[in-house]
Amino acid sequence: MRKRLVTGLLLVGLFVKIAAAQVENFVPQPVFEENKDFVELYYQAWRSAYKHIKTQEGLIQSPYIDEAFWDNTIWIWDTEFMVMFCKYAPDVFPGIQSLNNFYVPILDNKPSPLNIQHPDNPPFYAWIEAEYFKFTNDKDHLDKLLNKTRYLQRHFEWFDNLKAGTKLHFKHAYVKAEKVDKGYRWGGIQSGMDNTPRGRGNRNDMLWIDAISQQALAAKYINELAQKTGNKADAKLYAKKYNELKKMVNTYYWNQEDGFYYDLKESDLSPIKVVTPASFWAMLAGIPNKNQAEKMVEKLRDDECLGGVVPWVTVARNDQDFNAEYGDYWRGSIWLPTAYMGIKAIEKYGYLEEAAENAYDIVKHMSITYKQFEPHTIWECYNPTKPEPTTLAHKKELVRPDFCGWSALGPISLFVENVLGFYEVNALEKRIRWYLHNDSKHGIKKLKFGEIVTDIIFEDGKVTVKSNEPYTLIINKKKFKVKKGSSVLMVR
Repeated sequence: MRKRLVTGLLLVGLFVKIAAAQVENFVPQPVFEENKDFVELYYQAWRSAYKHIKTQEGLIQSPYIDEAFWDNTIWIWDTEFMVMFCKYAPDVFPGIQSLNNFYVPILDNKPSPLNIQHPDNPPFYAWIEAEYFKFTNDKDHLDKLLNKTRYLQRHFEWFDNLKAGTKLHFKHAYVKAEKVDKGYRWGGIQSGMDNTPRGRGNRNDMLWIDAISQQALAAKYINELAQKTGNKADAKLYAKKYNELKKMVNTYYWNQEDGFYYDLKESDLSPIKVVTPASFWAMLAGIPNKNQAEKMVEKLRDDECLGGVVPWVTVARNDQDFNAEYGDYWRGSIWLPTAYMGIKAIEKYGYLEEAAENAYDIVKHMSITYKQFEPHTIWECYNPTKPEPTTLAHKKELVRPDFCGWSALGPISLFVENVLGFYEVNALEKRIRWYLHNDSKHGIKKLKFGEIVTDIIFEDGKVTVKSNEPYTLIINKKKFKVKKGSSVLMVR
């Protein structure tokens, strides 16, 4: 087996070179007797993702994880989301390292041989970096990120100072993000939700709920990470920025009558009442109180709104622009990035049952599509009413196949974190939180976080655990001290 040396500005790592067919030997191994098709799809997602690890001469970080779209182009929010499954196999998948391909050209004014399509794509690096740190406890990486390169702080300020039409020194599409008095101007393509009906034909008079919420999310996690590195000045500064943004979102974007956050008309600050998952970025950022959060979750429980046979449609089912037949890209399709984000948002507020049910329904939909629809693959996005892929905007042409890419978030991340239930893995605290909600034999083997490698399997009312190091396993709020070696825990 050959190894190749990969040098990044933030990390230096050894990545194992393997054949795609061997990838299952290098990733955690799920067990799910209730539906073994989920396990099959899980490994297929890893194999597909591995095929999209690419190299590029002159690139800051090469190899890198590619979004499975255009070979000469990289996207920020695709790569951010891909880190969320790459973290499960960091020796093979250059997830967090691939963010250097944005940090360095954008913030250090270095050239890029690849087109950074939308440099004003959603700015939530800090959330991704925080989740990665929680999973790995990589303190050297965190220190360089927060105290030496200061990429997270600098990017927050860079996004805040953008002007529409800004031209940068590398190839990119038109920049539309611009901070104004009560939020951010933006565009559908720049936000990532290309043909979304948000704005109802006048996006030039619109302030975007996701842009301001993502900046709040960034400030929240910069504060938390700065605290962990002892950077008290930045921790204090970004706590202040977060609280200011939180107050602004609740003051102007919350609609008490509907119990939802909406985009605003810039001209008069009136709500643009188009219900989409974009509003859940506010929830992920911890902006709503418990009562507001409950109101938002009601939209998800409503089969005529964001719920239904497959939840997290990209515009409410009762919206005039919802396309039930084709999905029409961002006018009804199920997209894994917004579904994943939304499920993580409700999970943070304690809606573990809803998160598990949502994840199950989405992975099941993907699994049935994989089995029944030809070609048998994982798609860019999914039809909201039947097990098949959706169409490109305003066309009957199918979306892209083999999209792992961020669609691996379903078969990998949602499967592990919410279907199997391992919703928090914390290497810093040496702790796993498990929402155990299934009676069949299920669990995971070879789960690595920090220096710990563990197997956790539930069967017949007991949990069998194997670990190379001690850690704490919290099962439905009951705490167990896992010892080095093998042990059996009676949970039912």
